[in-house]
Amino acid sequence: MPDYYSVLGVERGASEADIKRAYRGLARKFHPDVADDKISAERHFKEINEAYEILSDPLKRSHYDRFGSVPNSSGAGGFGPFASPEGFGDIFDMFFGGRAGPTRAAGPQRGADLRYDLQITLEEAYRGAEREISFQHLAGCEICHGSGARPGTSASRCDRCGGSGVARTSRQTPLGAFVTQSTCPKCGGEGEFAAAPCESCRGHGRTEQTRTLTVKIPAGVDEGSRIRIASAGEGGTRGGPAGDLYVYLGVAQHPRFRREGADLFLDIPISFTQAALGGTVSVESLEGQPLDLAIVAGTQTGSAYRLRGRGMPHVRGGSRGDLLVTVHVAVPAKLARRERELLEEYAELRGDKIEDRSFFERVKDAFKAD
Repeated sequence: MPDYYSVLGVERGASEADIKRAYRGLARKFHPDVADDKISAERHFKEINEAYEILSDPLKRSHYDRFGSVPNSSGAGGFGPFASPEGFGDIFDMFFGGRAGPTRAAGPQRGADLRYDLQITLEEAYRGAEREISFQHLAGCEICHGSGARPGTSASRCDRCGGSGVARTSRQTPLGAFVTQSTCPKCGGEGEFAAAPCESCRGHGRTEQTRTLTVKIPAGVDEGSRIRIASAGEGGTRGGPAGDLYVYLGVAQHPRFRREGADLFLDIPISFTQAALGGTVSVESLEGQPLDLAIVAGTQTGSAYRLRGRGMPHVRGGSRGDLLVTVHVAVPAKLARRERELLEEYAELRGDKIEDRSFFERVKDAFKAD
């Protein structure tokens, strides 16, 4: 989604008058009928109108400032750019003093979808978990119950637009007669007008509220997995349904395990004798209990062992992935005297050339001989 403030060349704290002034100047400059490069001008013209459509509407601008997205008035949901033919009406307002093009019907409107990013651990992804989250959203006003009217009163059909939410005017221009329509200035396109607006929501029917809910994370989820929670997004208007909440999951990097799809990878050290003679070593697992791994005699460093069914579960059930353990032979940094002697004997039997003893070791042996 573009930065609408940058599109119009205004600061985020710009007033409505500043936004309208910037829009008018850019609209005149990039109008396809007056620009030389009509293809480029048409693209800029559409972007300018889209930006003005959002920033000139207090509710849409507030939502955009908080979430970086805007409600989808078509009810389709999603987080993509909000596109509406209403924005082009301001061009007619600029040239002819009115607006043209269709406006939205004054009926129930679905609330916008929301996105929440949640970070979990690899252990939580392995076992599944429940996490409590809190977020802010626009919900039906608890004082007026979404009517926008002060308690004890009710909203009535707007006498200016007859309940359609659209004001129409006809005027003569040098190009002929134009019938223009615009959002009704009295009811704001709602079709109803509250003579005594609710003091809590100022007549909008919705207020910003904090909601807390528990998200159930299924076992096997991966980075970028999405959980949809129906009707947990923004509240609808004029009796419309609420949008949905989409929880996007991020899985934190584990200090020892690495994941590729449903398989897990782990590196472990083993001793020289375990590599040479074989044996059983204990291996860490995400199950909470260590696993026994049989090391084959003569194992070389870098060898990989596969433990089938010990990897990540699949979200839709069924078989699990595997755990692949790569072993690395650890060479001791220090040896006791007896350990060195045994290794020297081993080297001699193998015919291996080893590092000569140091000068001090030969001196010690000389004194012992006396």
